[in-house]
Amino acid sequence: MSRKIYLDNAATTRVKKEVVDEMYKYFDEFYGNPSSSLYELGRKSREAVENSRKKVADFLNADEKEIYFTAGGSESDNWAIKGTAFANKNKGNHIITTKIEHHAVLHTCEYLEKFGFETTYLDVDRYGMIDLEQLKEAIRPETILISIMYANNEIGTIQPIEQIGEIAHEHGIIFHTDAVQALGSVKIDVKKQNIDLLSMSAHKIGGPKGVGGMYIKKGIKIDNFIHGGGQERGKRAGTEGVQNIVGFGKAVELASTNFDAHVNRLAQLRDRLIDGIRKNIPEVVLNGHPTMRLPNNVNFSYKYVEGESILLLLDMEGISASSGSACTSGSLDPSHVLLATGLDHGTAHGSIRFTVSEELTEEEIDFTVETMKNIISRLRAMSPIKNDEDLKKGNN
Repeated sequence: MSRKIYLDNAATTRVKKEVVDEMYKYFDEFYGNPSSSLYELGRKSREAVENSRKKVADFLNADEKEIYFTAGGSESDNWAIKGTAFANKNKGNHIITTKIEHHAVLHTCEYLEKFGFETTYLDVDRYGMIDLEQLKEAIRPETILISIMYANNEIGTIQPIEQIGEIAHEHGIIFHTDAVQALGSVKIDVKKQNIDLLSMSAHKIGGPKGVGGMYIKKGIKIDNFIHGGGQERGKRAGTEGVQNIVGFGKAVELASTNFDAHVNRLAQLRDRLIDGIRKNIPEVVLNGHPTMRLPNNVNFSYKYVEGESILLLLDMEGISASSGSACTSGSLDPSHVLLATGLDHGTAHGSIRFTVSEELTEEEIDFTVETMKNIISRLRAMSPIKNDEDLKKGNN
């Protein structure tokens, strides 16, 4: 099998060559400790860290002093929620989030229940969109944090972030958004969109794994996350992973270059894949919002078949995809996101997520459609559920 088509870019992306080249210098040539060295090697490392900080800040329309580097999106989510909760517990103990958040948010909120915090989990409609009126109704006098993801990692739905931020600020509530999937695919302006805290990760945009960031608006009260030295202005101690931070900065720099052309290219490939599946495979359900969705996300449910079987047959054809988020792909339970949108268990089990990159060709998209057509036809021919449905229709 020589063909390899990678369609799981929501799980991770290939590290771009320009990023690897930029990082290499800080393994070999400029290897000094940025936080404890007065000599040139240390100064070079410190300059590299601050240069990356500026790149990330500019990309978000933030101030450099509002950007903090972390080990990734999950750490940033944990810091945003735990840090805000513990720092503001004298004001209240109530958090609002949604039923379709990443587990880094959901499990953190569950953890905080041990300390007397309460969480309201907002419903979503069939497209994965929240109801702003339900959000307003959920607010209590003791609400201290609203945490709603920018765009969903499974179905790609983009939330009305600016309006959510307005509602939060009207009530004096801190607003956090998990923007791990949105970074590099949607234009983010933390000032215009009323964002107080924002989580991000490098490996979703062609950067290395193991590094991410947090935007913390100046003046926001939040506990320090790791205690130790004075790194990251004392909020997140530990020697900086200079090479990874440099890689993150370079990935952001590349993402900001020709941003519109990049997003348009992704959307064209996405729409070609969506149209191809709809035209060639019957009885499918497009998951996520039809228009307010990430430019690279395609998530369909295929009735009467199991997602795991589809993935195995796709892999035999050299196509990589996902049946859910990367953190839950080993689970046999249906996606909590799909169930929250109202899908029944059977239909949710037959869901596959494709996430495209601009490196793909139209020919590879068309090959994927044709392969899916054959796989679904083959699996449905063996499906007792499908055969039973056909029998019922015949009798009727």
